[in-house]
Amino acid sequence: MVNKNKQSELNMDKWLTLKQIAEYLQMSTSSIYKMGQVGKIPIYKVGRQWGFKKEEIDTWVEKRKVIRQKDKK
Repeated sequence: MVNKNKQSELNMDKWLTLKQIAEYLQMSTSSIYKMGQVGKIPIYKVGRQWGFKKEEIDTWVEKRKVIRQKDKK
């Protein structure tokens, strides 16, 4: 059985808050908020709270990777 501290850790690995995702992506919370409002970043909204799945954010970032021409060779 998983203790409460470990369970909280496991949940934090999956879900991030607006502030946490802004820190993770090194962006402002207002930029993340604006992107979320128009559907440019994957979010979940429960009541008034926004949640972000870390693995979905990682996938979203990977899809936007820019490959320079000289790196293609």
